[in-house]
Amino acid sequence: MKKRVLSGMRPTGRLHLGHYFGTLRNWVKLQDEYDCYYTASDLHALTTEYADTSKISENTFEMIGDWITVGLDPKKSVIFKQSAVHQHSELFLILSMITPLGWLQRCPTYKDQIREINNKDLNNYGFLGYPVLMAADIFLYKANLVPVGEDQLSHLEFTREIARRFNNFYGEVLIEPAAKLSEAAKVPGIDGRKMSKSYGNSIFLGESDDAIKEKVKNMFTDPLKIKKDDPGHPDDCAVIKFYKIFSESSDKYPKFDQREANCKAGTIGCSLCKKQLIEMFSEFMKPLADKRKTIISDKAYLEKVIIEGGKKAEECAHKTMTEIHKALKF
Repeated sequence: MKKRVLSGMRPTGRLHLGHYFGTLRNWVKLQDEYDCYYTASDLHALTTEYADTSKISENTFEMIGDWITVGLDPKKSVIFKQSAVHQHSELFLILSMITPLGWLQRCPTYKDQIREINNKDLNNYGFLGYPVLMAADIFLYKANLVPVGEDQLSHLEFTREIARRFNNFYGEVLIEPAAKLSEAAKVPGIDGRKMSKSYGNSIFLGESDDAIKEKVKNMFTDPLKIKKDDPGHPDDCAVIKFYKIFSESSDKYPKFDQREANCKAGTIGCSLCKKQLIEMFSEFMKPLADKRKTIISDKAYLEKVIIEGGKKAEECAHKTMTEIHKALKF
């Protein structure tokens, strides 16, 4: 049997290139080798969007539409909505009973998020406990592997600790998942910081040519390179970082090493870099935009994908919860 993979995303807004190069293109590759479950984590979205839930449903449809647009196949992978499988909430409650409070308070990403997201009140139990809900997601489908970057390894180790604690109390029921490490391109936003919806610096999947042109024109470049022949500092330029990502798969433009050397030598200007980057974006985005428009407009198809995926996910989750009830002597 194939090993099983579980991963998910929160439907908190439209997906951008950071999601694609950081996660989605890896998901697409995994579905040909593993038994993959991909969940739209709308319960997780409540941890930060609890005050206004009006957009979660629409965001879920659009996000799953984006997944299918970039290559996730409902015939190869189980694609479902987290809240449609009630066992997520039940197992989250059970696991919360055995999770020490200190484990949650020491979680490094919890502290980072509290500092980073300062426009919302995150002093709630759900936000503190979201690593427990994440662990429940993984355990329900007996996932052997979880695709993560190195910065997420602490989350996965937290999940493994919960599994060990549960199994110590009740017997060997939960699987300790292993990390499926993947190389994720570091995608900058148009302001040079990490691309993030919360920063308002994103380029979204399937954006129009006009929107892309405007964003690239305003993209952050080396502030010390005023004239074309000024020596450049590529490490401080968002344009050339994007150029590196796109030039890897194109023979039409100079390779990154050459472009970087030309920038440092002052033999190329920022305007040409931006012009060529706009062309690269257009070539990449045009087919995605056309496909996305067709998929997003077909609500009946997306509903079918979500319902059928939910049935498959619920069947698997039910089996796991039956084993957990037996271990708990319910």
